[in-house]
Amino acid sequence: MPAPTLLLIAHGSRRKASNEEVIALANRMRQSRPPHIADVQVAFLELAEPSIPDALADCVSMGAREILVFPYFLAAGTHVTVDIPEEIATFKNKHPHIQVTITPHLGASPQLAEAILEMASIRQPMAA
Repeated sequence: MPAPTLLLIAHGSRRKASNEEVIALANRMRQSRPPHIADVQVAFLELAEPSIPDALADCVSMGAREILVFPYFLAAGTHVTVDIPEEIATFKNKHPHIQVTITPHLGASPQLAEAILEMASIRQPMAA
């Protein structure tokens, strides 16, 4: 089976720069992806495009037969525990031939604590 597509799902923001930051992250991931990931795409839960259904459809139209959904959220709130799984279930009902797996959300990563501590060691002056 070909490598899966990684779909990074973020909340979405009215602030365009915030959405662009997520897209830039996905672009960096796409450029450095390991061989076990075929592609990296982005979706937003709300307030930005592409929506989750549109991004899933795009993944399929690009040839994905397996999609790994990564909830780019720090806590397991309603979006992680209810909203995203509901979107995925709706998609899977319409596309039973596509394998979709939801990974643990970002905040569940055991490496997150180390990453925060490492970033805390970088001191940047506050903008006036």
